[in-house]
Amino acid sequence: MTTTAGDRTAELAAAGLDGQNRTALGRLLGSGSIGYAEEGSDGVMRATIRIPEDELRYDPGILILPHGGEIVLTLINDDKNTHCAVLPSNGDPKFIWLVNHAKGTARLTLDGPGTYYYSSTSGNDEGRGLIGALVIGGEVPDSAKLDRPAQPRP
Repeated sequence: MTTTAGDRTAELAAAGLDGQNRTALGRLLGSGSIGYAEEGSDGVMRATIRIPEDELRYDPGILILPHGGEIVLTLINDDKNTHCAVLPSNGDPKFIWLVNHAKGTARLTLDGPGTYYYSSTSGNDEGRGLIGALVIGGEVPDSAKLDRPAQPRP
């Protein structure tokens, strides 16, 4: 049986895969919400990501940025357990330790479009579903493009 996108949330809940300690030990990957970063007048994008209590997920699980550049992420741990976030930043990952009910801020630089994953590496958080994605739209900067003929686009 196949499931349509609209039925996905209901199917995950019915199967017990929408939270931890039900059918699976953790949350099924890719079942989080989608959020959008807001760009300030200073050109820096900003967003807040939470770890809800007893859900072992980032909210939003997928954060969409309109283009590459500077982003300030505020991470809030509403859980009763300690977690962390290892975040990508142009080859220099950032680490934030989040004790229970704590908040931290990270300033990242992500120049190119693409999908960048982050997770909590404490305990088995990552294996239990505490993984998120930063998705950056836009075109690759001219300085990063290869010197080759134009390629067909889908």
